[in-house]
Amino acid sequence: MSDVVERTLSVLPGLLGQHEPGAGPGGAGGPARASATSRLGSLIRSITALTSKHEEEKLIQQELTSLKATVSAPTTTLRLMKECMVRLIYCEMLGYESSFGYIHAIKLAQQGNLLEKRVGYLAVSLFLHENHELLLLLVNTVVKDLQSTNLVEVCMALTIVSQIFPREMIPAVLPLIEDKLQHSKEIIRRKAVQALYKFYLIAPNQVQHIHDKFRKALCDRDAGVMAASLHIYLQMIKENSSGYKDLTGSFVTILKQVVGGKLPIDFNYHSVPAPWLQIQLLRILGLLGKNDPRTSELMYDVLDESLRRAEINHNITYAILFECVQTIYTIHPKSELLEKAAKCIGKFVLSPKINLKYLGLKALTYVIQQDPNLALQHQMTIIECLDHPDPIIKRETLELLYRITNGQNVVVIVQKMLDYLKESKEEYAIINLVGKIAELAEKYAPDDEWFIQTMNAVFSVGGDVVHPDIPNNFLRLLAEGKVCIVFCLGFDDGKGDDQLRIYAVQSYLALLEEEDALYPQKLLQVMSWVLGEYSSLITDVDPEVILTKLHSLLKKTCVTSETKAWIMAAVTKIASRTSCSKTVDKLIQEFSNSLETYMRQYVFELKHLCENKVLMKKFLPFDASCNDMVVDASLSFLDGFVAEGLGRGAAPYKPHHQRQEEKLSQEKALNFEPYGLSFASSVSSSGITGRQSPTVLSFGSDTSGNSAETGHKETNTLKLEGVRKLWGKEGYLPKKENKVGKENEPQTVACGSLLAGQVGDPPALRSEQVAILSEEDKEKQQLASTLFIGLGSNAGVSLMGKADTSTQKFKRKSKINETQNIEEASDFQNAAASDFGPLLDTVPINMEDCEGNLHTRLRKASLCSSDIVEDNLAFETPQALKKSGLDQRLSDSRLSQSSLFADSNIEIFQPPPSAQCESASKTPLVPSLPEELKELTHSEVVELCQNDALALYLCKVWTDDSLLLTVFVSNKTISALSAVNLVFEEAEHFQILESPSYQFPVIEARSVEHCQKCVWMDKICTQGVLSGSLNFQSEMETHLEFSVTLSLLDFIRPMEMTTEDFGNLWLSLSNDVKQNIKMSSSQDSLSAALNTLQQKLKLHIVDIIGNEGILACQLLPSVPCLLHCRTHSGMLALWFRSPCSALPDGLLYQCQKVMEES
Repeated sequence: MSDVVERTLSVLPGLLGQHEPGAGPGGAGGPARASATSRLGSLIRSITALTSKHEEEKLIQQELTSLKATVSAPTTTLRLMKECMVRLIYCEMLGYESSFGYIHAIKLAQQGNLLEKRVGYLAVSLFLHENHELLLLLVNTVVKDLQSTNLVEVCMALTIVSQIFPREMIPAVLPLIEDKLQHSKEIIRRKAVQALYKFYLIAPNQVQHIHDKFRKALCDRDAGVMAASLHIYLQMIKENSSGYKDLTGSFVTILKQVVGGKLPIDFNYHSVPAPWLQIQLLRILGLLGKNDPRTSELMYDVLDESLRRAEINHNITYAILFECVQTIYTIHPKSELLEKAAKCIGKFVLSPKINLKYLGLKALTYVIQQDPNLALQHQMTIIECLDHPDPIIKRETLELLYRITNGQNVVVIVQKMLDYLKESKEEYAIINLVGKIAELAEKYAPDDEWFIQTMNAVFSVGGDVVHPDIPNNFLRLLAEGKVCIVFCLGFDDGKGDDQLRIYAVQSYLALLEEEDALYPQKLLQVMSWVLGEYSSLITDVDPEVILTKLHSLLKKTCVTSETKAWIMAAVTKIASRTSCSKTVDKLIQEFSNSLETYMRQYVFELKHLCENKVLMKKFLPFDASCNDMVVDASLSFLDGFVAEGLGRGAAPYKPHHQRQEEKLSQEKALNFEPYGLSFASSVSSSGITGRQSPTVLSFGSDTSGNSAETGHKETNTLKLEGVRKLWGKEGYLPKKENKVGKENEPQTVACGSLLAGQVGDPPALRSEQVAILSEEDKEKQQLASTLFIGLGSNAGVSLMGKADTSTQKFKRKSKINETQNIEEASDFQNAAASDFGPLLDTVPINMEDCEGNLHTRLRKASLCSSDIVEDNLAFETPQALKKSGLDQRLSDSRLSQSSLFADSNIEIFQPPPSAQCESASKTPLVPSLPEELKELTHSEVVELCQNDALALYLCKVWTDDSLLLTVFVSNKTISALSAVNLVFEEAEHFQILESPSYQFPVIEARSVEHCQKCVWMDKICTQGVLSGSLNFQSEMETHLEFSVTLSLLDFIRPMEMTTEDFGNLWLSLSNDVKQNIKMSSSQDSLSAALNTLQQKLKLHIVDIIGNEGILACQLLPSVPCLLHCRTHSGMLALWFRSPCSALPDGLLYQCQKVMEES
């Protein structure tokens, strides 16, 4: 400890003024510096000399009292204030609250010289969080420092912005930070990129209009600026990989130069060139190459080179190898790379080092879905890891076993998990494993008895930390019943439901026989519900016995009030099925005078129900838990009460947002508007000031709600952008096109030979070796044969997420849709029977879970993409890359031929221009719009997809009430085609007003037919994809897929109104967004800017008054959005309002893009 203290004290002079002007040895600052150093040093020495926590608290409180008096004194100089801030930082780091110094830290950052400002900014960044109200006082200082000519001040301002900055104040500094991207100093550019990355994380809609500048940062001559831009690209590619496919070549080129050691040596770590940069690039390439063969081909060579060069035995190279393995198994597979990655995983797993073994298990867990045989090669090592002394190794091994679970090994794997749970004391591990065990039990339970026993063990071991969904799902399964799925025959076993319930009742009665047993509250609640619902199915047990056991539970002090409510509900249900009960009478008499109010209420209800048995049976029917209940959401039964109250003069109900506005108008609220740009009082005459506008665009939200409630939320929904559609109603789609004409070819050799040699009976040649194995080894081999059974292709691979062909599963069903579920099960089993075999014998493919939903689709379009919306509203074919015009947008940032990273031996690269879409063949049949549609505004007719027989075209027609998609089908053959079916898939963000399908009865030879579909936007998104397919039967069944890119502007229409109507509607809307954007030189006036918005965004100009203007539009069919504009010092201040929380953000993004491009 003394060594640490001495080293700490040795660096204090540098922090407290070593480089301060005039603070040399003989300067005026010498004594003060010595005093500052000695005071902090003496404090540190005093703390380290203490022997108890109590003494430390006493000493720190004395120090804080002294500091509070010093900083509050009017005679305290800035130099002394700086020294106090350092001591306050030390106290805060020890965990003692020193909020009295927060405001003084802000003052020090505002008033001090460079060194004092530096300490002030440091204290602010450590004291405050990004939502702290005092940060608003720092915004003006940050703006001033960003405009400073002193590079140190600019760096400090950019640093504080990238760490903590209020979301509402981003518009005040965003233009200044954009300008810093062109600064001559690389450190300024790098910190500007980091600040924009912070903005993208907390308010992505604020920086969407400067994506082109991110591309310039990627091409920066300084490697640090380029590395900083990778953070932004990694985040954007995670959200929408399809929009950045054209940059794959750039990322590959950067990685080649990094791996080749062409970056400055300052980036090396233990002789490894820029390891963290390599990891970032590998993650980006994995996202770009997923399910994309053409993009994956570009990165095969550099991945091979990365694997080859990462040979140094150091932890950082192991991290690079791990990322390489993940990337190789994520992109489109290549056999040579897969073999090298498998060898790398084997070295990790077999390593005696714990860290490497953990990496190997984690990599094995990741790739097990693509290559199940890899687990077979290391099965004995995995068995040994189950008994490893390190709990982390054990937990990762159980995660691996969870991934390879199937109907044949579920009993052994679940038992291993339960054994670990009984030993573990970590709450996180218990919660995680309990959820996995419950999922496996529901999917792969071999019989009712095992399922009930396993769930009882889950509730017993998991205790009260079990997630509420687990008991809820278990009770729902008991209530709704299970579906027994057998792939050769689909049927619903109704008798099996009662057998499951009977066994559950019997098991819980047996548990209640133990007098002194203590059960978790969750288990007691499950027991109570099951006994209350299904105890009548047990005919050999007197209901009085069950009531007696429940009564004894009520008297236990360890039972919580919530559990007592469950028990009372069970008693009431059982009492409804008995004529009279002494136990019920005794319970009513005992708890009628209870001190617990809720118990008196339950007993009172039970007493009155028992007095009227007819009403009681009607109120509590048997097995009615699944019956639909009619809920009056509007509370219409209170209409009479409300009318009576209003008649007596009661105040009418006010919505939440209206009450909030009235509250703000009566208080002195903080002003969240940007500095120097405030809106005229004529527009904000409602008296509402300081409304906090949303800054995070939530494209998945409903078209209603308050924008103030839409924060930066983390959704649990799956992100399926860019995932290929692999499955359909007919089975595995990519196999269908190649299946015809290959039926007579020999089957692919199954890959289960390894399993035969390792899991089955050993060959005769190994009989002597087996005979001399120790008993321990024999037990491990027997356990391995049990755990890894079913992993060969011939044995019916059934990993987590794949179908199991032999065992019974428990699935929740709805009694209303029982017949429909049976038909779906039949369709699914037919598809699985024809397609699972060839799928598992070929290239490993990452398959998602197909058991939770029998018709899960593994590919959905990116409907809420944040990509740039195309102005010309052109369409994008599934195979085409977007024409981004990268050459033109980067024309002003082309690099010289000297170097990329200011190094003479580095190759120069430029982001390649997007590949232009080339049509497969030129068809002589050119479709055209009908005469009645040609007069309307419409797009060009573009080709979506084609083959030798058909070509599919589409044209957008913008009508007043909808977007009209006109689809043309051209028959290129010399014979007529019949029964051509056009089907649009269900989309999350779009609604097709009529039927999503259309059938062309006959399409004559070399002719064109068309159909029309009206579309609305159901949920707000800047750009989405509407996918569909075209099916027809000629000599063979043909399936064509297509997708249509739709943007928010396709559904925006002008909304005409008067100025008075605008004012009334403005005051009634609750969701608003404010933003300041720069006006270009071509937009020298407000009218020019408004005309641009009117033409590009289809807005209606309501009125222009001086330097202010108001516009209106609506999202089809009738969601209004109002815009107030004001010009000031070359800036255009925008203020949107709408009843829809996401619509203002979407239109703001479009406005930023239009103003940037114009």
